[in-house]
Amino acid sequence: MAGSADERTVVVTGIGVVAPGGFGREAFWERITSGRTATRRITFFDPEGFRCQVAAECDFDPRAAGLTPQEIRRMDRAAQLAVVASREALADAGSPELRPERTAVSVGNAVGCTMGLEREYTVVSDGGRKWVVDHEYAVPELYDYFAPSSLGREVAWDCAAEGPVAVVSSGCTSGIDALGYAVGLLEEGAADVVVAGATDAPLSPITVACFDAIKATSTLNDRPEEACRPFDADRKGLVLGEGSAMFVLETLASARRRGARVYCSIPGYATRANGFHMTGLKPDGREMAEAIRIALDRAKISPDRVDYVNAHGSGTKQNDRHETAAVKRALGPRAHEVPMSSIKSMVGHSLGAIGAIEAAACALAIDRNVVPPTANLHTKDPECDLDYVPLTAREHRTDVALSVGSGFGGFQSAVLFAGVA
Repeated sequence: MAGSADERTVVVTGIGVVAPGGFGREAFWERITSGRTATRRITFFDPEGFRCQVAAECDFDPRAAGLTPQEIRRMDRAAQLAVVASREALADAGSPELRPERTAVSVGNAVGCTMGLEREYTVVSDGGRKWVVDHEYAVPELYDYFAPSSLGREVAWDCAAEGPVAVVSSGCTSGIDALGYAVGLLEEGAADVVVAGATDAPLSPITVACFDAIKATSTLNDRPEEACRPFDADRKGLVLGEGSAMFVLETLASARRRGARVYCSIPGYATRANGFHMTGLKPDGREMAEAIRIALDRAKISPDRVDYVNAHGSGTKQNDRHETAAVKRALGPRAHEVPMSSIKSMVGHSLGAIGAIEAAACALAIDRNVVPPTANLHTKDPECDLDYVPLTAREHRTDVALSVGSGFGGFQSAVLFAGVA
């Protein structure tokens, strides 16, 4: 019976991260446990004139990261981040022997190849001056930038995966949902190994303009390092970011057969939608609470066993209060005892990628028994009355971590991570 349970238990054996503030898994962990933010004035383009002029950018050199000139030319930045993160995850997993037909890929993404698509539109339209664009100026890869499926394909090509390959796009919950899909593939026996995670590189004028239009982003342009303040009474909105986190997932039985290091298992996942509003959230947090409840039920884990909650924590008043209500509704009295923090305060909101980046934080919190803080939290919003781990990381035994996500369109997702004896 124990053997059959091991065949059903999905575990993380490799983690790769490209995030603002440092390159690689260890630099990411050092950043989020130091409480130092990676937000700065936008350097990818001149942000003068935009409402929000700050973001969390990755100091990412694709050549230094091991990509060839042809790969750099072919791939949008989002694909580059995913491929590099996948390579780190596979190396971290001990370079498992992959059977192509039994290897799957699941990549979460919200806004596709935004940077490549906008750059090439600028070229073919001569800076927007020509209504009828001249396709002869376009690069051959322009169609790949148009089709988000190219992101999954690039990861699959790089690791020679010939099993199921999918791009999961559900807004800001894409990273969580891509992991949920990957877990399902392993549980149903459709693959032996899944390279799964998410990527987004949205920092372009069109993205910043979109968020300016809905006034969701922070206006603290003169203090970029303080611009994102989840749960703080003086918050001004979210800060955009970019990045990728990818994982090697396999069954516990598979990991034990090859003597692999196991970070944690993924015992429960669920997603719901509120069917309410594109950006609005009901104050009671019912749909997020329902996703948490179902994830706990699937994992057969009671609320009082949750040791850490990785918050969506975007830094908007609406989200912070909605999420606080959801966690209290789902966890009951345990909600006031468990530490809950937002790493977006340090690495920004990378849209579809952030759920996977936060999953990496959860896996490492379990592995190292430290929970990262919420930076810039000096004066707690009176309506946000939980323990948000202000300013400083905390040593804390973590056997079960819960990560939640909330996305435009009403998406609400939850995923659980648990230590493995």
